Amino acid sequence: VQLQASGGGLVQPGGSLRLSCGVSGRNLRRYFMAWFRQAPGVEREFVAGISWNAGYTYYSDRAKERFTVSRDSAMKTLYLQMNRLEAVDTAVYYCASDLQSTHYTNFRSYDYWGQGTQVTVSS
Repeated sequence: VQLQASGGGLVQPGGSLRLSCGVSGRNLRRYFMAWFRQAPGVEREFVAGISWNAGYTYYSDRAKERFTVSRDSAMKTLYLQMNRLEAVDTAVYYCASDLQSTHYTNFRSYDYWGQGTQVTVSS
C-alpha cells in the first residue's frame, strides 16, 4: 500500500482545512485507513479512521465534534475535513493503513504510512 498525504498549511484559529491522502495498492478493501498527528515532543496520536470497504468511521474524543473522515467513491483518496481549528491542532498529520482494525488507535499497529503534512493553526 502506498499513501501520499497533502493539503496541510497555515490557517487561522476557527478556520478549516481538508487533508487528502492518495491511496494505491492491491486488495485495498481489506484495509483500515486512519489519520494520526504528531506535535513536537508528543507521541503520535490517533485522530480518525475508516474501514475502507464498509466505510465505518471512528474518531478520537478531540476530533469527533469538528473533524470528518471520508473516502471518495473510487476508494482512491482518504480525506480529513477539519473545521473550527484550534492552536492545539497544530501538528504533522499522517495517513496510515493496516490490514486489521482491532487496535486502530495505536500507531504501532500500522504497517503503512504517508509522508506527513504540516498543519499550523495560528493568527
